[in-house]
Amino acid sequence: MNDNTLIAVVEDDAEIRDLTLGLLRRDGWEAVGCEDVAAFDRLAARRRVDLVLLDIMMPGEDGLSLCRRLRATGDTAILMVTAKGDDIDRVVGLEIGADDYLAKPYVPRELLARVRAILRRTRDVHRVTAVPPGEVYGFAGWRLDSASRDLVDAEGRPVTLTGGEHDLLMAFLRHAQRVLSRDQLLDWTRGRSAAPFDRSIDVLLGRLRRKLASGAGGQGLIKTVRGGGYLFSAPVERL
Repeated sequence: MNDNTLIAVVEDDAEIRDLTLGLLRRDGWEAVGCEDVAAFDRLAARRRVDLVLLDIMMPGEDGLSLCRRLRATGDTAILMVTAKGDDIDRVVGLEIGADDYLAKPYVPRELLARVRAILRRTRDVHRVTAVPPGEVYGFAGWRLDSASRDLVDAEGRPVTLTGGEHDLLMAFLRHAQRVLSRDQLLDWTRGRSAAPFDRSIDVLLGRLRRKLASGAGGQGLIKTVRGGGYLFSAPVERL
């Protein structure tokens, strides 16, 4: 099942860490516990880590700092774990590049569902074997390869996307020039793991808009439709 996927659980609470490791291993994943960021760095120096379950509040370097480092240097998938009700930390984690978040205390089935969802959409990026060709989309001079997640702007400059940003852009490209509701986008990017009033889609929209706007010809591609939702304004073609 796990296709040599490695999950790191970075959590300073030994009881929570052991419980989480047990859940993941029973589900068929290879999982390694790290009591702090330094332990994770030692693990990452030896092996490729595909997904990090990352607690925020830890002694020494905290989870937000590690999330920022990981996103700046690679495409490791990140599931941020926050204390229940810590909305600010949750939003900050998504803003700096976490793929998803989960509030403590979490239900085991929800944890596993989110892990599977993140790895489903990011696994091809981490495989050593060749990835079969995917669909290639063109819009406003931009080009996106859906299999490799390679996105280049109208001047050929690469733009890096996280797994969540890629999924959101794919939803827009497959339904270009149509008004999409917030609930539709949430369902297509988060699926059944989405909770009512989930703010992650708002954060993803903001991040994706900024990345598109930073590239040539990317300004204003995603428009807000008052009372309706969002619209990807450019025509899209499959190349």
